[in-house]
Amino acid sequence: MKIYPSTAEHYIAIAAVWQQSVLATHHFLSPDFTIITKPLLIQDYLPQVDVFHVTNNRDEIIGFIGVANQKIEMLFIHPDVFGKGIGKLLLQFAIHELSAHTVDVNEQNKNAVGFYLKMGFKQIGRSEKDAQGNDYPILHLSL
Repeated sequence: MKIYPSTAEHYIAIAAVWQQSVLATHHFLSPDFTIITKPLLIQDYLPQVDVFHVTNNRDEIIGFIGVANQKIEMLFIHPDVFGKGIGKLLLQFAIHELSAHTVDVNEQNKNAVGFYLKMGFKQIGRSEKDAQGNDYPILHLSL
């Protein structure tokens, strides 16, 4: 599997992966969350980070990572390929190639928390609210 740098032309496909991943993993969010947030992801959030993606053998994006200032801002994998090593591949790329060493993760997303802890991250803090001020506790993790 190869990792490719993403550009604005990839953002629609990346947002589709994000939406499917969030629907499969973030059961604590309101049903409208992805509908409201998807346009913001494309227009506002993705352009602020360095984004890299992985494709399948049909050249469809199946996972991506976004990093800014040595922090992993987003890592999402399409649910059809959960557990296939794509998240690990992207995370190791971010650590070794982009010097990423911190990440924030929703405390209620137990699979993501477990993944990062398994990959060597340790909790260094906790916030009661997410970056938008919502009541979703965030764990601050670091290598």
